[in-house]
Amino acid sequence: MTPEDDIEASKAPLMEHLLELRRRLMWSLLAVLLAFLVCFWFARPIYNLLLWPYRLAVGSDVPIEMIYTAPQEFFFTQVKLAIFGAIFIAFPVIASQIYMFVAPGLYRNERKAFLPYLIATPILFLLGGALVYFVAMPLAMKFFLSMQQTGDTQVQIHLTAKVSEYLSLIMALILGFGICFQLPVLLTLLARAGLITAAGLKRYRRHAILGVFVVAAVLTPPDPISQISLAIPTILLYELSIFAVRLVEKKRAAAQAAPKPAGKPA
Repeated sequence: MTPEDDIEASKAPLMEHLLELRRRLMWSLLAVLLAFLVCFWFARPIYNLLLWPYRLAVGSDVPIEMIYTAPQEFFFTQVKLAIFGAIFIAFPVIASQIYMFVAPGLYRNERKAFLPYLIATPILFLLGGALVYFVAMPLAMKFFLSMQQTGDTQVQIHLTAKVSEYLSLIMALILGFGICFQLPVLLTLLARAGLITAAGLKRYRRHAILGVFVVAAVLTPPDPISQISLAIPTILLYELSIFAVRLVEKKRAAAQAAPKPAGKPA
């Protein structure tokens, strides 16, 4: 069967595509809803788990005190946390539903090429989130805590964080790092489409490094620790992307150089 026959056999009327899209969306929304209910039920233990970087920065023998300044603030903080956790947990289901929707419209070799990116995306996001949890957030909290004024006998300035603002900070860092860690996936996809080359990435390396620091300054809090913690791994990922793009180019060149099979006799 030729690739044209393969994709021709998977064609369906417009109404069937819309029904299929609705079915995939319903499964994705159901997964998000179930994950939201679970995360909201365990919102407090999850929030306490997110406080581990704060605990690492302040020390194990110092009590952590946090506040909320509006009656509904902590409730909506838990809702926000549950939504964030639900999307995170349900992502494999969402990604698989997207793949099952678009797969019938792809050639067989395109389906095989698409799967590694589908697997690499959550793995890279997890690596970015782990870097935040174990490295960037503890360093950032130590930086912020170092600004306390405790030695003055007349004026004492202590950090008493709000529950909503701490959650917003760590969520922003996880999202920022997770998105930036998708750089190899994005660049290799662009290389497969023929939009970029390894030589071009090398040529604009200095511009990319400058852009990385600009993006790090936008996505992270205004402290040098967070910005450097995001910028350095992203630059390393850019170098890794050059290697990955070079592999894509070698595979494409090998496929073009391979002899084509002779056509079947009529």
